[in-house]
Amino acid sequence: MSLVTDAIRAAASEMYHGDDICREKSKQLLTEMGLPNGLLPLKDIVEVGYVKETGFVWLIQKKKCEHRFEKIGKPVQYATEVTAYIQPNRITKLTGVKAKELLLWVVLREIYVDVPPTGKITFKTPTGLFRTYPVDAFQLQDDNNNNKNENANEKEKEKKPAVEIKPTVEVKEV
Repeated sequence: MSLVTDAIRAAASEMYHGDDICREKSKQLLTEMGLPNGLLPLKDIVEVGYVKETGFVWLIQKKKCEHRFEKIGKPVQYATEVTAYIQPNRITKLTGVKAKELLLWVVLREIYVDVPPTGKITFKTPTGLFRTYPVDAFQLQDDNNNNKNENANEKEKEKKPAVEIKPTVEVKEV
């Protein structure tokens, strides 16, 4: 049963269809709310919607997917429908997201970034258990920053010769 009804869709302030625009808009919304833009690395997104008045947001993808956050070594599963209420530095009433802890998949219900910023993000379960990690483990590098870094590296390479030639000195014995 879907939590996203026609009435919710009608009340949406923003709604997008198609993978590319949906990925871009979901990252943009997370950034605007002070959350790391890599929290929802969904694939083949069909629809993203946001009701600004209530903070309700939904993401629908073609099929459920699993993503491993390499910096913390944790796999996370995302259902075909992920819903939540979003506000500055916090996601509440999250549905459709599970994290693997030891041998069990644990449902996540809340995510928040510490204020004032300490560089920590906390994930809570419905039972009150929680884990805290560094925020940068969930932050994607901005494409513009990547391009700037690549251009800077290319310019640096141009300054240096490809092969360094060292002068040699011959010493003759008399």
